[in-house]
Amino acid sequence: MKRWAVLVVLLYFLILVALTSPLIFVAFYPMKVVTAALGPFFEWPFWAVLGVFLAAQAVMLLVPVELSLVRPKAQISVLWLILASGLMIGVLGAGVAVSVNEFIRKESADSTSMALPWGVFLGLWALWTVVFYRSSRDVPPMDVVTRQCRYLLKGSILELLVAVPTHIVARARDYCCAGFWTFVGIAFGVAVMLFSFGPGVFFLFAARWKRLHPQQPS
Repeated sequence: MKRWAVLVVLLYFLILVALTSPLIFVAFYPMKVVTAALGPFFEWPFWAVLGVFLAAQAVMLLVPVELSLVRPKAQISVLWLILASGLMIGVLGAGVAVSVNEFIRKESADSTSMALPWGVFLGLWALWTVVFYRSSRDVPPMDVVTRQCRYLLKGSILELLVAVPTHIVARARDYCCAGFWTFVGIAFGVAVMLFSFGPGVFFLFAARWKRLHPQQPS
């Protein structure tokens, strides 16, 4: 099943890259849409954040595969799943923080210290890591992943319900770079939503493949 897990991670990467420009186009039209839509591809933070998402998605897919092959150190491996899920909850919290901050502070949001989103991110990551750890005791790794993906899907929907309206309001205001931080919130919400779909689709496909090809290695 490893090669299918790698394929899903690759597809996740391609989908995120393919959606970047259209999402920017929709969010900021008609402000220099061509330049803005291609801008992130020349910025290292974009690729750094993308790398974090891909690494977390790989953990959510490859670790359960390893455990299904009866690998050792199962508890340590499950901890990686929990850390990856908690990380995504932290990302959603940071998205809400920057969106609400711009909604309230308007143009002053650009001068705000990054302490707020980083504090929310790290705090929620730690909190939900503990929550996921406590809820994963004596639970099979596959069930841990599917349960956490349900939480992430619901969380991403709630985050978008905050980020999208605040972005609409911000874009209606007349100040420089209006809607930048609310757009970051939208991007985080969409990325985590797609993230939550990956493991679910993969495990459904893997189960179907095993039923159809019981004798073939996966």
